[in-house]
Amino acid sequence: MLTNTENLRSDAGLASALRVSLARLTRRLRKQSAHHSLTPTQLATLSAVERHTAMTPGELAEHEKVQPPSMTRVVAKLEERGLLERRPHPTDGRQVTVSVTEQGAALLKEERRTKEAWLAQRLKELTPEERATLRSVAPILERLSQM
Repeated sequence: MLTNTENLRSDAGLASALRVSLARLTRRLRKQSAHHSLTPTQLATLSAVERHTAMTPGELAEHEKVQPPSMTRVVAKLEERGLLERRPHPTDGRQVTVSVTEQGAALLKEERRTKEAWLAQRLKELTPEERATLRSVAPILERLSQM
């Protein structure tokens, strides 16, 4: 169990505890979604395009670790909803790039606001020492997410 400090002393125990805790937190955050009916994959795709300004569907598929045909379907759904738009590639006439529309950016902004408000409220329930610990751990978790 997560409260067993002996288990947390080993790398395997820490890995297990982090996996379970992060999965639970992710599920709780997903439940806080703004009311838009996008799937987690569609949200991740929209967010990735926003971060990278414009990407080809192939770059996007590679970035999101999905097959190109799957990404083509995701992009099409987001385009249908007016959240992404396709444009001719600036240097390769055979390709297109996708970028986030104003409507897509507004949706992402509201999504983040909703989730961050929920999380900020949960953080207020922690002690100052616990919040300080999380502040020191946040950069490490970010580095782990990039590996």
